[in-house]
Amino acid sequence: MSARTIFLGRLIGLFTLLYSLAMFAHKQTMVETAIALVNDRPLLLLVGMIIIAIGLAMVLAHNVWSGGPLTIIVTLIGWILLLRGITILFLDPDAVVRLFAFFRPEQLFYVYAGLVLILSLYLIYSSFGRKGPVVSV
Repeated sequence: MSARTIFLGRLIGLFTLLYSLAMFAHKQTMVETAIALVNDRPLLLLVGMIIIAIGLAMVLAHNVWSGGPLTIIVTLIGWILLLRGITILFLDPDAVVRLFAFFRPEQLFYVYAGLVLILSLYLIYSSFGRKGPVVSV
């Protein structure tokens, strides 16, 4: 397993852990923010561009489809981010609102937060359980 895979697994795992804990702690704020974002087209376009940049960086740096579950999950996250950003950027604003409503964020909030938490725990366990890059300051 490459040092890049381990680093990205740790980075994404810790980020998603903190994000999922914030989701559980601030449900209403998270839902209201997501709704406001989807309805603010200029801000949504900016977020779409940022997501595309992150997704492209991950796809270009880590497009590896073999080497175990951690490697494949890290690659999939990069592709999902890229496709999500492209969808946000090119989909009609009304279609983005309908797509967002389709996923019923208020009703299924804890399901989504739980899935993010499970993903984070897997990534943390898989990447910190491996000998990886030592980062010195």
